[in-house]
Amino acid sequence: MPGAAAHAPGRFRVTADPLDPGETAGRVSVAECGAVATFIGLVRDHNAGRRVLSLEYECYEPLALRAFERIAAEAAEQWPTAHLAIAHRTGLLRIGEASVVIAAGSPHRADAFAACRYAIERVKQIAPIWKHERFEGGEVWIEGATADPADAQARQEALARACA
Repeated sequence: MPGAAAHAPGRFRVTADPLDPGETAGRVSVAECGAVATFIGLVRDHNAGRRVLSLEYECYEPLALRAFERIAAEAAEQWPTAHLAIAHRTGLLRIGEASVVIAAGSPHRADAFAACRYAIERVKQIAPIWKHERFEGGEVWIEGATADPADAQARQEALARACA
């Protein structure tokens, strides 16, 4: 039945534990899926011309989970057969560790890819998650989500990126 994975428990998580992309992908891999697309955001060793040493993520979990649910509902309007799972880390992360994993399952690959891309764009726009970057010679808080979740223009920008 299309949409069965849409109500699977545990599709949205915020955790201090390391993320398992296979586990996240498994939350959207159901019988009607012919494709599962994943996005794994990793801590990279550079940003803004500086050597990054580590990142620390903080978030307001109840609101972040609501944002993830909203993103999944928005994606379902565009790609009705696609299902999303989103997991985001908090706490101290080292270079190479996964900070976010998004998986989209769908009967067709095009919808899975588009829904996955849309989800990461919207996470960056509306999820209340903040990043503390430690780099050689200093540290800085990097502003998190700034868009109003109801901002139609921000949503259109995410959709345009997803369908580019």
